[in-house]
Amino acid sequence: MSIAHTIRVVEVGPRDGLQNEASIVPVAARIALIRLLIDAGLKTVEAGSFVSPRWVPQMAGTDRVLAGLDPDGDVALPVLVPNLKGLEAARAAGAETVAVFAAATESFSRANLNADRATAMGRFAEVIAAAMAGGARVRGYVSCAVHCPYEGWVAPDAAADLAARLVELGCYEVSLCDTTGQGTPERAEAMISAALARVPAARLAVHFHDTGGRALDNTERAIEQGITTVDSAIAGLGGCPYSPGAAGNLATEKLVARLTALGFDTGIDLSALGRARDFIRRELGRTH
Repeated sequence: MSIAHTIRVVEVGPRDGLQNEASIVPVAARIALIRLLIDAGLKTVEAGSFVSPRWVPQMAGTDRVLAGLDPDGDVALPVLVPNLKGLEAARAAGAETVAVFAAATESFSRANLNADRATAMGRFAEVIAAAMAGGARVRGYVSCAVHCPYEGWVAPDAAADLAARLVELGCYEVSLCDTTGQGTPERAEAMISAALARVPAARLAVHFHDTGGRALDNTERAIEQGITTVDSAIAGLGGCPYSPGAAGNLATEKLVARLTALGFDTGIDLSALGRARDFIRRELGRTH
């Protein structure tokens, strides 16, 4: 299999990263962070989510974040929406790209979506259909694609089937997430191979957490299989809710540095990316 020379990096720090941080970053700082990320060359940056602030106070004010941004036409700012109410709020705020996430296991779905998988998928089908009818694009996420904190290792076909279903419903892209960061290159390869049997590589992305310190190795294995889109979070934002004190999301600056060393083109300026990293570290009061 030929390996693409260009890798697209999707920045998830302002949403997936910050929503798992203990500190609440003000709207103005979130806007400034996203501007720095765009200035560094990132073309897709998750801007926030339209979930109840009672459940995720870190994401309150996402409508004001979007209002404070005026990106070029080639920059996408996806926002997570959990249901039709969230979609309505996102569209009212001007969101042109929304995201939904489904769980590969029953236990994780019940714990995080408060619904069994069948009920949750019915809800997502409504959201995707309504979003597309209104002219919005939809990105899908498959959480626990490799490992579940409640059920252990996940069968590759379970993640693949869910990814295929999301594509059938209309998602332009589905990101396969190693939510707990327990994945190994071998398990990642098995999961991706199963997904590729159902979904074209161009419609898939990978999203590795670095809890086990293997995110970069897992990413390389995914690229070797033909994946060309990788999620990451500036400064490794997010921690890991299942392993206190452990590293969370794959850090964008580490990903871009590795990809550059391997000869891939990302279109991202590492120096500018460093400024974004330093900015959010200061906002969070981190010294390293």
